[in-house]
Amino acid sequence: MEELTLEKFEEASEIVSRVTLETKLKYSEYFSNQTGNKVYFKPENMQYTGAYKVRGAYYKISTLSEEDRAKGIITASAGNHAQGVAYAAKLYNAKAVIVMPTNTPLIKINRTKSYGAEVVLYGDVYDDACEHALKLAEEHGYTFIHAFNDLDVACGQGSIAMEIIKELPTVDYILCPIGGGGLATGVSTLAKLLNPHIKVIGVEPAGANCMQASFAAGKVTTLPQVNTIADGTAVKTPGSKIFPYIQKNLDDIITVEDDELVVAFLDMVENHKMIVENSGLLTVAALKHLDVSDKRVVSILSGGNMDVITMSSVVQQGLIFRDRIFTVSVLLPDKPGELSKVSAAIAAEQGNVIKLEHNQFVTTNRSAAVELRITLESFGTEHKKQIMKALEKKGYKPKLVRTSL
Repeated sequence: MEELTLEKFEEASEIVSRVTLETKLKYSEYFSNQTGNKVYFKPENMQYTGAYKVRGAYYKISTLSEEDRAKGIITASAGNHAQGVAYAAKLYNAKAVIVMPTNTPLIKINRTKSYGAEVVLYGDVYDDACEHALKLAEEHGYTFIHAFNDLDVACGQGSIAMEIIKELPTVDYILCPIGGGGLATGVSTLAKLLNPHIKVIGVEPAGANCMQASFAAGKVTTLPQVNTIADGTAVKTPGSKIFPYIQKNLDDIITVEDDELVVAFLDMVENHKMIVENSGLLTVAALKHLDVSDKRVVSILSGGNMDVITMSSVVQQGLIFRDRIFTVSVLLPDKPGELSKVSAAIAAEQGNVIKLEHNQFVTTNRSAAVELRITLESFGTEHKKQIMKALEKKGYKPKLVRTSL
């Protein structure tokens, strides 16, 4: 079996450095205060292709023969590996065909095309797209590059660990997102080669925890389905070639709920002015799950390729989770002036009304009661409670209901 050696990682790091942007560690005062650790971010969302994936793609293509490159290169990807392969293939003047799931964010599709690649949309998740890519490779003779189940690709991704340890030799923990496991393989293996005392923690979406399931089973395991907003890590089956390295070098796996990613997105925008995609936010959300203090922790922000529609949805949900937006239902007599009374009560507490819904058919006796649903903007949980209390004092019986924007 081919091995990942220190010499191989050093070669990969040197080759990868020719095409990557320098992503210096960013110290986070906000998350350091929140967690009691010294938190740093490795901002791979600032790479030229918007993600770390160009590292593994470029190194892999550099190891191919001229003949294999001339056949054309094909891969399957949820978006970031696609851009990495497309860009790397362009640098080598090789044809690139990328198979992407049909629900891939538009920004990733368009950026992949902008590097000159041919894009084929197929299937609902990465695994479907990968199966189709292998079929096309067989039909047309393309050279297939797997997104994560490839030791050369993992070796290229491991260059991230080389940079982290050079910049912060005293690092205690590295948090690494996991989809199929390529990044985690490279980072954990090189980290242990350089310093066995460094703890490398993998982070997966709770709705796509294929590596955690495989860890527990002691063998590669396929999930029946995946369900997560972290599209870049929505993988059913981790890589079989890299799994032994994960078993040996990864210290633990944390899973994160989608709701936590939504909150983490707002935290990054508000406190660091950074756009990080949902898969990249896994390591941000995981900071609150680490049961340690006074440690130097590096979270790898794997990418920042998020389309505007997804971004808008995440922001809205984040505001709802933080009680910055909420909806209250009150019953009113159906007569003139009642709406203005409610509005006055809310205005007195500095609440900002952003939507009103008036339902006259909530009861059979319209004169007895109509429903008014008010969607409000507040300063947070305490302000929301203050507004609710003010409505109660005015004799209303406000009920919180699901917000629909």
